[in-house]
Amino acid sequence: MDEEYDAIVLGTGLKECILSGMLSVSGKKVLHIDRNKYYGGESASITPLEELFKKFNQPPSEKFGRGRDWNVDLIPKFLMANGLLVKLLIHTGVTRYLEFKSVEGSYVYKGGKIAKVPVDQKEALASDLMGMFEKRRFRNFLVYVQDFKEDDPKTWKDFDPTTQNMKALYEKFGLDVNTQDFTGHALALYRDDDYLAQPAVQTIRRIKLYSDSLARYGKSPYLYPMYGLGELPQGFARLSAIYGGTYMLDKPIDEIVVGEGGKVVGVRSGSETAKCKQVYCDPSYVTDKVKKTGQVIRCICLLDHPIANTKDALSTQIIIPQKQLGRKSDVYVSLVSYTHQVSAKGWFVGMVSTTVETNDPESEIKAGLDLLQPIAQKFVTVSDYYEPTDNGLDSQIFISQSYDATTHFETTCMDVLDIFKRGTGEDFDFSKVKTDLGDDEQ
Repeated sequence: MDEEYDAIVLGTGLKECILSGMLSVSGKKVLHIDRNKYYGGESASITPLEELFKKFNQPPSEKFGRGRDWNVDLIPKFLMANGLLVKLLIHTGVTRYLEFKSVEGSYVYKGGKIAKVPVDQKEALASDLMGMFEKRRFRNFLVYVQDFKEDDPKTWKDFDPTTQNMKALYEKFGLDVNTQDFTGHALALYRDDDYLAQPAVQTIRRIKLYSDSLARYGKSPYLYPMYGLGELPQGFARLSAIYGGTYMLDKPIDEIVVGEGGKVVGVRSGSETAKCKQVYCDPSYVTDKVKKTGQVIRCICLLDHPIANTKDALSTQIIIPQKQLGRKSDVYVSLVSYTHQVSAKGWFVGMVSTTVETNDPESEIKAGLDLLQPIAQKFVTVSDYYEPTDNGLDSQIFISQSYDATTHFETTCMDVLDIFKRGTGEDFDFSKVKTDLGDDEQ
């Protein structure tokens, strides 16, 4: 450990593994350390199933089949088919280590029932979410979004989305509050209603991302890796290793060593110190440089059936917009199954999550749990949500945020790209990646 590195990355959560891959690809000499024996950190996949029961201090049960047939994500999320993470995976060549399946359904909750998220004109006119006149208005809105081109003001139709906000665009098309709700939360994937006051172009981009992602595979805009999300950090770790990165698991971190002016100079483990110019890490490694800004509740549910009213989909996402439950934040429901090699034959893994708003977090996800009933087994966690207290520019210690309640990776990727830019002073250059890594790596 007595070499000097450009960057030391602490923790093998997905964000840290992506960063390590990106830094290595950008020509940095990287050392990656984790105090755990396994990859994934907070975002690990747990196998065999007995380990999950042990983690939650519950007695194991025979009824779930062979334990090693299970890979259960602690923080399940789906990838947008055209989103940032898939672009990173393709550009970095990590796709060669992974296999994906498209998620079969994307639903939104309204008035106690779920309905498919409508994304094109045909679906808008067939949707249960709106009355006849509202369907026409929504169809016109979708046509506007589909025809919209940022570089061609003729397609803006007497509305300037760079200066006017999203609320004004909804009003231009006469969309009611319910339609605004599912558009903002199930199509544009916003977590709250702050976006209404922001320039409309941001929401238009997000709706386009959703429909472009949907166009790639047809059933939903989401993808999910075979064998669970635990495969992703390992894929990026292999990428980093190809570009010269060094990995050490099961290595305790005793101190982040800081020199003059509060700038990081190395990382100490026992009597060994590795020198470095920068450190990238998750909040658990620097408790004095983060603040708790909230909590997230997640409930992992084992089921022996698909979710009702989803046409027996073997994988799906359901978003419950906050207004439906009189809340400030959305509730997310996801389902994956034996078709993804994450559970024994005939079994499903459901997850319900949200940002905690009361002193009774479990009651806040009741509407989501009701959609999954009957539930054979559940495991509940309430995790603190941390954010760094500074941007890292003075100390050169760059810290990721905790994982939020969303069931998609867009916010995760935005955090990673933001950290990369702060740490290197530039946006990640996708063209630097050799997509053909040679036959020995096939």
